[in-house]
Amino acid sequence: MRSSNPVFSRRGFSRAGGYAGFNAQQQPQAGNPYASNPYAANPQAGNPYAQPSPYAGQQTQTPGQPYTAPQAPPSAGRMTMDDVVARTGMTLGLVVVTAAVAWLTGLSLGLALGAGLVAMVLGFVQAFKRKASPALILAYAAFEGLFLGALSNYVNQWVNGAAMQAVLGTMAVFTAVLVMYKTRIIRVTQRFYRFVMAAAIGFVLLMAVNLLFAAFGGGDGLGFRSGGLGILFGVVGIVLGALFLALDFKQVEDGIAYGAPKEEAWLSAFGLTLTLVWIYMEFLRLIAILQGDN
Repeated sequence: MRSSNPVFSRRGFSRAGGYAGFNAQQQPQAGNPYASNPYAANPQAGNPYAQPSPYAGQQTQTPGQPYTAPQAPPSAGRMTMDDVVARTGMTLGLVVVTAAVAWLTGLSLGLALGAGLVAMVLGFVQAFKRKASPALILAYAAFEGLFLGALSNYVNQWVNGAAMQAVLGTMAVFTAVLVMYKTRIIRVTQRFYRFVMAAAIGFVLLMAVNLLFAAFGGGDGLGFRSGGLGILFGVVGIVLGALFLALDFKQVEDGIAYGAPKEEAWLSAFGLTLTLVWIYMEFLRLIAILQGDN
């Protein structure tokens, strides 16, 4: 199942190389009322998780015999919304627990940066694995929590209440995007997906260039992380995170519709955790800039 996060773009429900359900719509063929519906005439078409039909080779009912209803395909082992919610709760819960440990113990920024690097490496390892690894995902969550907890504690000492404001902002964005997605105010299409990915690539490249200028030239590089430009790019980062949330919701919806294996729920949890961490970090930085200048 393709994740909406850029590092997971190599995996996915793929039909002719497109994102799950985002392919350009095919024109119905004459005389075929099911041509535009991949689940109607041939539910296995384009579905990498489709199983052979349980009705294949079944003989027609003989007149006079009692009717026996055909058995529906088994649903055991398929991903459900409960699976996604449970695994996302476990992953985010571990982030919160380890963040609290780092906060309460006063973990140094040096150790926090080390934990952040470990989390990044674990994230990339999981990204390039063919299957979800719950142990790897939970390890990522643990180290990511240590990094966030120490960083939040540091920023909160500088700007009192910044961490709680960032948490509330992240929750507000999550709720707003979920409501807009469920009511179809936000419609995830192929064009939407391409726009978000192009914007994200451009954003990350600009941040990388700014980091290089800061590393070799000193200061804040090109100024993308402070002042007016910092505020602008902070808002852009939050908006991009919100758009990625919509892609994450689409990923979950498609996974359930396609009958993805149960273990794929871990990838959905991983993608949602990455996006929420992104949004939280952008909120934390934006609040630090806004209140730090007062």
